[in-house]
Amino acid sequence: MVCYYTKLYMEIRHVFFEKKSKIFKFFFGKSLILGCAGLFLMFSFGFQAWWGFWAHRRINRLAVFRLPPGMQYFYKKHIDYLTENAVNPDRRRYAVVGEAERHFIDLDVYGDSASVLPKFWPAAVKKIGEDSLRKHGIVPWHIQTACFQLTEAFKDKDPKRILSISADLGHYIADANVPLHTTRNYNGQLTKQDGIHAFWESRLPELYAVDYDLWIGQATYVDNVSEAVWTAVNRAHAASDSVFLLERQLSESFAHDKKFSYEPRNNVLVRTYSEDFSRAYHERLKGQVQRQMRSSVEMVGNLWFTCWINAGQPDLSEMNNFSFNETDKKAEAAEQRSWWRRLLHIRSESEY
Repeated sequence: MVCYYTKLYMEIRHVFFEKKSKIFKFFFGKSLILGCAGLFLMFSFGFQAWWGFWAHRRINRLAVFRLPPGMQYFYKKHIDYLTENAVNPDRRRYAVVGEAERHFIDLDVYGDSASVLPKFWPAAVKKIGEDSLRKHGIVPWHIQTACFQLTEAFKDKDPKRILSISADLGHYIADANVPLHTTRNYNGQLTKQDGIHAFWESRLPELYAVDYDLWIGQATYVDNVSEAVWTAVNRAHAASDSVFLLERQLSESFAHDKKFSYEPRNNVLVRTYSEDFSRAYHERLKGQVQRQMRSSVEMVGNLWFTCWINAGQPDLSEMNNFSFNETDKKAEAAEQRSWWRRLLHIRSESEY
């Protein structure tokens, strides 16, 4: 529940501070209840650079520079779109039915059988059942689906679909590389370590990502997409034990009043993990967050490139003149408003 409201709050904060008055009027002007809820979320969870925002944007942006010349001109021209829209799946996550399960997989639910989970969706459905699969997350299968969709978009030379699917695919790949997206104990709620999700994904990158080496060489072709995806997910899951163990060991050696601190964020004093505790934890992880971000950048570039190759290396220069027109922008804005209305059950003005 905490993870849910933290994500909801972060999207409100992101949109509010970037869109300012219009969003304030829309959300906080609707009712006193929404206004109070917004303030509660702000004071309760603080202002943090959620992995789903800062890191997702950074990963997609850096992946563009790994592409070969035949792709890079088109992708660099639209790098701002790919960067900003890297967070769209999180915006849809709690408003669109079927979206949430695309971001994770609870491998530990399957026990010893996790290593022999069918690698392709039809076989997995036949063996386990679709309802059960969706309940425990489908990210490795959905990445394969998104790769197929991107390949088809390249074949059709459809610039809108290429960009939209590329942005989404980058998000799902990054999520698959997060250890806490591979376990049902995603926020430490089962081990009394509540908040560890935001700590790992938010606080540590906030403090240390400026020193991460995330520059990787040119993208390479992936012969077996399914194998690459499952290797990444299993590698992330193998790291999840240390995420919990090291935090627990460190907590036992830290005085509680030294573990947390209060810092000003956007003129609000918020409670967060102290820099001393964060530094000690980051050192004990021995570069784990950086490794997973590097893996994400590498994999995003590789799979974008692979989809292009599999589509026959279409000439993207034919789309050099493409740009999103006002109709496209209005349609995107309307879609995002519809996500919010479904999320918060807000009626349109005409319904009042």
